[in-house]
Amino acid sequence: MTEKKLETLLVNAGRDKKYTQGAVNTIIQRTSSVIFDTVRDMQHALNNHHKNTLVYGRRGTMTHFAFRNAMTELEGGAGCALYPSGTAAITNSILSFVKTGDHVLVTGNAYEPTQLFCNKVLQKMGVSTDYFDPMIGEGIASLIKPNTTVLFLESPGSLTMEVQDVPAIVRAARQVNPEIVIMIDNTWAVGILFKALEFDVDISIQSATKYIIGHSDGMLGTAVANTRCWEQLRDGSYLMGQIADPDTVYMATRGLHTLAARLKQHEENSIKVAKWLAQQPEVAEVNHPALPSCPGHLYFKRDFTGTCGLFSFFLNIQLTPEQVSDYLDNMKHFKMAYSWGGFESLILEVHPKALRTLHQYDLSKKTGTLIRLHIGLENLQDLIDDLKAGFVRLKGR
Repeated sequence: MTEKKLETLLVNAGRDKKYTQGAVNTIIQRTSSVIFDTVRDMQHALNNHHKNTLVYGRRGTMTHFAFRNAMTELEGGAGCALYPSGTAAITNSILSFVKTGDHVLVTGNAYEPTQLFCNKVLQKMGVSTDYFDPMIGEGIASLIKPNTTVLFLESPGSLTMEVQDVPAIVRAARQVNPEIVIMIDNTWAVGILFKALEFDVDISIQSATKYIIGHSDGMLGTAVANTRCWEQLRDGSYLMGQIADPDTVYMATRGLHTLAARLKQHEENSIKVAKWLAQQPEVAEVNHPALPSCPGHLYFKRDFTGTCGLFSFFLNIQLTPEQVSDYLDNMKHFKMAYSWGGFESLILEVHPKALRTLHQYDLSKKTGTLIRLHIGLENLQDLIDDLKAGFVRLKGR
């Protein structure tokens, strides 16, 4: 039988007839209580709750089952847990595998809420955290302690976009401790541009808020686990009360069907904008994984099958607060918002030095302002003209 290509898988994801009931899209099933005719039926459902059986709303409805099955198939896992946000997916995945006295290793370019969770919540629980250089590769082995239970990756990293040598990190970590649980925030790659579980990562986590929902109108997190970790992740997340509402889950399933087409346009636009920026005298460095200037570009070429629309660039000067306001406030097509992955283009000034203590390069030598862009689906020339006008404003001050 011919294996389905990604575009075909996405169009058909979650569309089993038992979840669509004859419609094109998945049904929206809203319920807390599930009615049983007999005690035997109720007991049978409870005993088979892990097999997409209706038991109680918090264990999922047909809407949830359809999306979880789709994500499990797309990422090649044993199961998928759902959460009300990407941050909840990260924090609850970690919580499912740690206890007091444990030690976790987290990449130094991780998403800010991930670091804050480790520093403020895990610390109070008696779980210690060490951060490592995202470009450490096989050197990770020297940081693993007897009580290290979780290794948390993110590639490309938030803000400065370093791409990690995940195969080398995983291989070295497993040689020291075969039982270590390796997780990755895989949001940038949407779980499909980098197939984390195929690289022996245990849990692939992402914010479905971003590209899967794709329209900036819902919040959702996913964690797809391999066979070794799925049961513990599933049970831990359930015991912590994690669930997502069926209406948002429906939007996520629907978003999957157009994901390939949207990502293709995000990729095309972002690479062209990144290459244009790299030629501008106002720009010191462009951090786009598809460009050689990005740390870990060779790993990107080796391990990824495409890009999304998120990247950053350093200006060659440090803007004053007034310059930042003038530059950002007057953008025509780029809007300011704390998210990305929707159809719209976004722009932010970001501050990596506050979060990055370990890096492949010394951020103290980066004297220019760092700007993060999300390239949406607008006309390419309109976006370039908007950025060009911003540089003109900077010259005028």
